[in-house]
Amino acid sequence: MKRRPASDPGTFRSASDLSADRTEPDGSLVDADGRTVPPEESAWGETDRAVSWNAADLLSVTFEPPRWAVPGLLSEGVTVLAGLPKVGKSWLALDLAVSVASGGKALGKIDLQPGPALYLALEGTGRRLQSRLRTVLAGGPAPRGLTCVIECPPLDQGGADQIAGWLDAHPDARLVVIDVFAKVRGPRPAGMSSYDADYRSVGEIKAVADRYGVAVLLVHHTRKAESDDFLADVSGTNGIAGAADAITVLRRTRGRADGVLLITGRDVDESEHALSFDPAHRAWRLLDQPAGELALPDTRLTILAHLRHQPGQGPRQISDATGVAYELAKKTVTRMATDNQLHTDGKGHYYATDQTEPRPSPPSSALINHGIDGDSTPLAPSPIPLNPSEGTSP
Repeated sequence: MKRRPASDPGTFRSASDLSADRTEPDGSLVDADGRTVPPEESAWGETDRAVSWNAADLLSVTFEPPRWAVPGLLSEGVTVLAGLPKVGKSWLALDLAVSVASGGKALGKIDLQPGPALYLALEGTGRRLQSRLRTVLAGGPAPRGLTCVIECPPLDQGGADQIAGWLDAHPDARLVVIDVFAKVRGPRPAGMSSYDADYRSVGEIKAVADRYGVAVLLVHHTRKAESDDFLADVSGTNGIAGAADAITVLRRTRGRADGVLLITGRDVDESEHALSFDPAHRAWRLLDQPAGELALPDTRLTILAHLRHQPGQGPRQISDATGVAYELAKKTVTRMATDNQLHTDGKGHYYATDQTEPRPSPPSSALINHGIDGDSTPLAPSPIPLNPSEGTSP
């Protein structure tokens, strides 16, 4: 993307000024004051960014794919990272910025292409930011591609221009983090509704993100009470979620070193990611464990973990292997099947929901008729009487 030098004062114009521009056939812009700006002097440094097409032409256009700061998680555009106070979202944001700037692994697993990153730590001091950075680096080298800032004016009072100026100076930038969004929102204009004000405040930084094709992460808060729809958790009106390209909510049960990252957006698939938290380095790490399992009670989690390694077992085998009392195991697997956390073949054999039960084999006289008893082993007749109700609902 072609950009103007950061030293050119014409670059620093607010998003509201840009909205009043119109494009001439030769690519020049006519700004709100009627001044004609030739293509090589166009605001934001772009001379070939089309904004309208007829339908036939649109279908023939080849667009570049979205640029990802963190593949599968952070695409170009604005992503809101929301969570309760002290839940660890600032540690997550700083770790992502360090990982992008150094080209390491995001969340300990996702390979990244290195590129300059800007981290606005607007709630602390230089000393606190230095301490946090040392913790995240854990003795490793500090990436020179990471720019750290502790002060920035509201977006509509020069903040957007400052960020644009940094992007002009770093044409290969991949990520901008604003921690926290409230520090750059500015006051609500008189007479403007809360929804419109929220939409406008996110729109200010989205205009920058779209022009430069860069991922911008806005750290934000959630409401105290969690909702079934995590989009409703985001503090403020729906204007924030409506203007953003993606919403990410970090949830964590207080006192547990695990969390869930819930994501939805225009370029990212809706998903849930299970995380672990390393308190020594304040680092979030991506887990292989499905996110839904983190909310399970200990007994259910124990049974599910066992069945992933030993699918098709019944309550007696589960009890013997895990130490869960037999009666508790029998009741729990039945309830888990009802809650769609397990599935059963109807004969007392249980499986994780993402596992496939084996096809039944033809009956053989060499095998015992174990009926609905999912705990017996069909190898030879047993002198021990079988419990015909084992493995079914109590």
